[in-house]
Amino acid sequence: MFLNYDLLAKKWVPYGRIYPYAEGLAGLLMAAEFAHVISIPVALFIGIVGSISVFKAVYVDKRELKCACVGGSSNVPLGFISLTENLMMVAMAVWMFFTKN
Repeated sequence: MFLNYDLLAKKWVPYGRIYPYAEGLAGLLMAAEFAHVISIPVALFIGIVGSISVFKAVYVDKRELKCACVGGSSNVPLGFISLTENLMMVAMAVWMFFTKN
């Protein structure tokens, strides 16, 4: 389901496999306050690509995103939640860039 809306994963399929590990790595490094030179750019990149992809899919293409984790049968407003998550990741990366460097 990720490949259906993520713009980078559509162009370069391996990104769909790398994405969860990169996001997990960025989150762990940020929580540990370690290796900001890696965590900040990774979180910023993932957040920006994700925000643009979700915004386009939900608000431009008027699509409903389905959560793959629960088999695609939930009624959760995944577009809004996913967009919020991605924007918060961008905000967190920007905040850490200006406060940790």
